[in-house]
Amino acid sequence: MIGILGAGAFGTALAVALGQAGRQVRLWARDARTVAQMQETRRNDKVLPGVDLPKTVSVHAEIAEIGGGEAVLLAIPMQTLAGALDLYPEIGQGTPLVACCKGVDLTSLRGPVALIRDRRPESVAAILTGPSFAVDIARGLPTALTLAATDRGAELQDLLSTPTLRLYRTDDITGAELGGALKNVVAIAAGAVIGAGLGDSARAALMTRGYAEMVRLAMALGARPETLAGLSGLGDLVLTCTSTQSRNFRFGLSLGQGTGFDPSITVEGVATASAVLRLAEARGVDMPITAMVDALASGRIALNDAIGQLMSRPLKQE
Repeated sequence: MIGILGAGAFGTALAVALGQAGRQVRLWARDARTVAQMQETRRNDKVLPGVDLPKTVSVHAEIAEIGGGEAVLLAIPMQTLAGALDLYPEIGQGTPLVACCKGVDLTSLRGPVALIRDRRPESVAAILTGPSFAVDIARGLPTALTLAATDRGAELQDLLSTPTLRLYRTDDITGAELGGALKNVVAIAAGAVIGAGLGDSARAALMTRGYAEMVRLAMALGARPETLAGLSGLGDLVLTCTSTQSRNFRFGLSLGQGTGFDPSITVEGVATASAVLRLAEARGVDMPITAMVDALASGRIALNDAIGQLMSRPLKQE
């Protein structure tokens, strides 16, 4: 049995994919009304309209009911991960915990695996990340992800792979975490470029220089550059910077267009930009695009001023 903490779009999509592959899945949702609705309709139409839950997926309101299996997937936002682990001590207890979120914790400046290890030292900690939209996974469209783990990685890879969900394994947890986190920041910038009408050439340049920032910080923190060139880095960057399915890209679009954005939608890249800048400054890593995203998102700078500052930086060798 596989437990999934969080019945948002990604958690529900993973439940569907694993259930369709014959896995027994227990999906937990925080809201009792959501649980009742999903139990009755066998759907989660709020986040994945029209997608039926397989018979092997059960939906639960009691947190204790999703533990005790082969693994628990933590499909909750990065900035709530630490609080959830503290609030629900029954989750884990020796069961492998796989983070399915992307970002850097604002309080500790640590990634999801470090947060899990701090709070569940007896459990194997891993992260599942890479280029994926929930709706594609739920529809059974071919998707490839990275599973980063230093222990029991092959076992978890076999457990979580399906005919339509192909997992590649790495032991470079830092690289996988940072690729997934930092691409959201670049996606906000890419969205702002398109929203402001600056064109696809500008977006391509932004993505390339943003990728350079990702690699610089990741290597400064001990990651391997080849990890950033893989699914969890470059692959996720391409997807997130080129599709309006990406919440971070859409948020950037709103910045570029000068329009409002729904505050109820989680945009992980905003918090990540703030946290990453603190990490970069402590290690002397130059991240001008990240700095501009942080300033734009907080309203400290106007878009035209941000573009001007980036374009007027000293010329240098690539």
